[in-house]
Amino acid sequence: MNTVDDLVTLVRDELGLPVTTSDAGRSLDELPGWDSVYLLWLLTVVEKKTGRPVSLPDLLEAGSLSDVYSLVAA
Repeated sequence: MNTVDDLVTLVRDELGLPVTTSDAGRSLDELPGWDSVYLLWLLTVVEKKTGRPVSLPDLLEAGSLSDVYSLVAA
């Protein structure tokens, strides 16, 4: 995962949520169709794709897809 675009594509393709790169800075609660359960799904998929663990407590603090990407890219 090299850019926030990659994360947005992952969310769109795997979750089926109609998000675009312009949605990356929006609050997760503002994303169309977002449910908090998706955050756990996203954790699992991102760890699988990157081969690296992501801190669940840090992920729970993420307010947007951009924040999620920052955690994943760190």
